[in-house]
Amino acid sequence: MNRPEHSPQTQQRLIGDLRLVIDNAEELLKNTDQYTSQLYQSARAKLALALSAATAELARFEDAQLERMILAAEAKSACHGDNSGEARVFRAFH
Repeated sequence: MNRPEHSPQTQQRLIGDLRLVIDNAEELLKNTDQYTSQLYQSARAKLALALSAATAELARFEDAQLERMILAAEAKSACHGDNSGEARVFRAFH
């Protein structure tokens, strides 16, 4: 059984939150490129590194979520004897 902090809804919300943070960070980088002081450039470089790591982590989360969905669909199909592709599609949407 899923613990509340690991429920699909919680995971989906976290992925959405991470996407929003990434979008905001990308926008911040775009809007601060005119500042040339060393302090700004250093901060921008750190943000770019963090953004790269966050983007990679988001991709990992999404891949793991997709893999769980595929495994769950395969298990459900096997449990119900859905041998045809059509039966599997109908089962996925019920």
